[in-house]
Amino acid sequence: MPQPRLALAVALALVLPFAAHARDAGEDDAYASIATLKQAYARGELTPAGMTQLFLDRIARIDKAGPTLRAVLETNPDALAIAGKAKGKGPLAGIPILLKDNIDTGDRMQTTAGSLALAGSTAPKDSTVAARLRKAGAILLGKANLSEWANIRSNHATSGWTGRGGLTLNPYVLDRNACGSSAGSGAAVAAGLATVAIGSETDGSIICPASMTGLVGIKPTVGLVSRTGIIPISHSQDTAGPMARSVADAAAVLSAIAGSDASDPATKDADRHATDYTRFLDPNALKGKRIGVVRQLAGIEPNADAALEKTIALLKAQGATVVDPVEIPHLKELSEHELDVMLYEFKHDIAAYLATRPNQPMKTLADLIAFNEAHKDKEMPWFGQELFLMSQEKAGLDDPTYKAIVEKNKRLAGPEGIDAALAKDHLDALLAPSWGPAFVNDLVLGDHVVSGDPTVGGVSAPAAIAGYPSITLPVSFAHELPVGVVFFGAKWSEPALIAIAYGVEQKANAFQRPKFLPTLPVN
Repeated sequence: MPQPRLALAVALALVLPFAAHARDAGEDDAYASIATLKQAYARGELTPAGMTQLFLDRIARIDKAGPTLRAVLETNPDALAIAGKAKGKGPLAGIPILLKDNIDTGDRMQTTAGSLALAGSTAPKDSTVAARLRKAGAILLGKANLSEWANIRSNHATSGWTGRGGLTLNPYVLDRNACGSSAGSGAAVAAGLATVAIGSETDGSIICPASMTGLVGIKPTVGLVSRTGIIPISHSQDTAGPMARSVADAAAVLSAIAGSDASDPATKDADRHATDYTRFLDPNALKGKRIGVVRQLAGIEPNADAALEKTIALLKAQGATVVDPVEIPHLKELSEHELDVMLYEFKHDIAAYLATRPNQPMKTLADLIAFNEAHKDKEMPWFGQELFLMSQEKAGLDDPTYKAIVEKNKRLAGPEGIDAALAKDHLDALLAPSWGPAFVNDLVLGDHVVSGDPTVGGVSAPAAIAGYPSITLPVSFAHELPVGVVFFGAKWSEPALIAIAYGVEQKANAFQRPKFLPTLPVN
């Protein structure tokens, strides 16, 4: 048996090679994964305060100057103080996270949906998502830019533009659109301004910007993640979700924010399904999976179609069975009344949300319409508020027309749509191309994008209308821009989607750091 001094020497010899002296965080650390950062914290190599300072410096250098992405509306004035007290406990301990600026935080940061109508006021308490992130140990770094009011203000809205923050640029090619409405969340994570971010989606607002900025985006089942304290559009379709540079990081964040909330009745069953989603990060998970290709959603953009074919080859090579093609019944009917449902619900839901913000003057949609008209030079220089006006004219949620169309939408998209397609061929998930460079190819002119948001009614629509989960990940590049695919499936099928996406990611390995190119190179 070794003597005490010898035992101590042996122990030190074993420990010291793995110990590290604290160092300043550098550019590579800005792109480090959650797992890598936690390991570096445990070794004493990096600190949460050091990482927070790195991101604050990069936001100042890249977002506010340099390329001037305008992805971050404001940083948390208490971020460094919080980081200095961060402990090693919690699944996201010391991880800096940006939140889309429609998610309440009960601190000194504003929550405005990008509108000057709510500027200058703060929320009285955390949203449930923010509270869960804090409980997991995350550092709330700041608020990300978005499409103002998450693109429910105008049919001709500029994707990624707000009256408060201007236009978010795509960090890959600065004169290309980053898509929306979670444009800032996507651009910031791609540019290494935060480890991960939270976006929100009604239809396409996580999936499209994640795809256009080369990220993994998870749009959860509606009801898996609480909407309490999130500025709404439609309680039938709204959900928050993670945007990250890897499936593993997105799964870790989803694990932290999922769960039931008594304040959001839609989440009553969430605790029965919420889990540690990192358990499904199995590189061999594709073996035996059955995946259907929805060709109805292809044929729109050639680079996206090429990414789809690459993904199909990867799936087959790893032992998945690919059923090609698969048809979703009623697909052409799904978007017929989607916007009407949003307009009915927005008028009701925004008033309910504004009632939780007593320290600001806006109380109803009519108040917001009047504010925009009074400040049209700043709020409506590029597009109007026709959707606000249409929503204001809608009747209440007891209107028989509303009840009929919302029931029809859910039935056609869910049980008679996605569920029917999955059941017919005994499938685990469905696959479609995401948006490609030529589809969301809007040129930035000054502070404006030529055309509007392409998301509603696109590849995201079936899962969005059904309230079912979807996940996007990058698989290739074209014309210096990332191109991805979308997997979607049945309600509560996040485990299967994460496993499938992870299997594809291990072979595609497609994330690349952006080059901040001013424009596309001439061929």
